[in-house]
Amino acid sequence: QLAASGGGLVQAGGSLRLSCVASGRTFGGYAVGWFRQAPGNERKWVAAIALRDVTTIYADSVEGRFTISGDNARNIVYLQMDSLKREDTAVYYCEAGTVLRWVQVQSKYRYWGQGTLVTVSS
Repeated sequence: QLAASGGGLVQAGGSLRLSCVASGRTFGGYAVGWFRQAPGNERKWVAAIALRDVTTIYADSVEGRFTISGDNARNIVYLQMDSLKREDTAVYYCEAGTVLRWVQVQSKYRYWGQGTLVTVSS
């Protein structure tokens, strides 16, 4: 239902843009979030956007480096990642179908999909 893409190998300090596309349904103006999971670690929330009013929020670890944006009409959400660090290495997942107050809680999302791997080298 959700397809994340755009991952790859990048050097520290570089940039990548991830995309999240909804197929078979729309985002419906609800919130869309990005999570990431590094090897051996639990999945952690990264950023979210409430498509109804374009409110965005970020985890402290990515604030000022990552930018989330979206187009509700086209059912696509982006995560622009700049000034990447080695610790940003992870599989990134997009999830959708919640409201802003719950965006940091994975269990509150209704839809999710396969992730995309981001590897940041030194």
